[in-house]
Amino acid sequence: MNLHQSTAQIFVPDGQPADAACGRITHLGIGAHPDDLEFMAFHGIAECFGHPTKCFGGVTCTDGAGSRRTGAFARFTDAQMMAVRGAEQNQAAVIGRYGVMIQLGYASQAARAAAAELQADLEQILAATRPQTVYMHNLADKHDTHVGVALATLHALRARPAAERPKHVIGCEVWRDLDWLDDADKVLMDVSGHDALAAELTGVFASQIAGGKRYDLATLARRTANATFLKPRATDEAGRIIFGMDLTPLVADETRDIADFVAGHIAALAADVRRRLTRPRSPSGSVRPGN
Repeated sequence: MNLHQSTAQIFVPDGQPADAACGRITHLGIGAHPDDLEFMAFHGIAECFGHPTKCFGGVTCTDGAGSRRTGAFARFTDAQMMAVRGAEQNQAAVIGRYGVMIQLGYASQAARAAAAELQADLEQILAATRPQTVYMHNLADKHDTHVGVALATLHALRARPAAERPKHVIGCEVWRDLDWLDDADKVLMDVSGHDALAAELTGVFASQIAGGKRYDLATLARRTANATFLKPRATDEAGRIIFGMDLTPLVADETRDIADFVAGHIAALAADVRRRLTRPRSPSGSVRPGN
């Protein structure tokens, strides 16, 4: 691969040649920042962990230069933070037994703009890995860099020959959860039973935890909340769940409008809220039978 940024790096934890490492990938996560993969694509990491035929690969698009800095990292320069965050991401790849970890090294501004070079790099990676499942940022995320990376990812996926596109493309939770999606539209990713691996992966990113954001605690708490609050009248069937938005239709049909697709999900939420507020009720306030 001829990646555009001079700081781009391809790291293979088990030392295999890069081409062979990419060729074994079945599940690929594409995130904006170092640590996004461990928060949003943990389902793929856990599913592939130690599996004889499944293999997770990671892509991080930005360089980490704009990270918050407090405590031990308060006086770090941009270059030092880039080195720290890159090393943390590679350490996570070792812990999670990733087949390959690719860091593209873009500035956040370029990622937010869904730069053509970023899309071209992602196209190369998709051609080299040909994953069956792709985890990416969800299109309703409220972080502009995440949205830029998501758009670049979608365009790169759409650029692939139809027969070589992934079977499953899942938009994942980071800076906006997906509890608001209609239950029928949620991709439910059960990650119960992997708490030790999850804690070890999220705990790697000491530079971010020291920056005053307890992502490690919040990520596990969100997964627990998703499982607990999924069904109000049923006992929990899982201990930890990650919600996803199925983006496969947008990849299968490149003529579909991206904004309209997401707006359709939002409209479904609005309709559900309106229906619950306006359904006929008895004078006591209870819903009338049959409604």
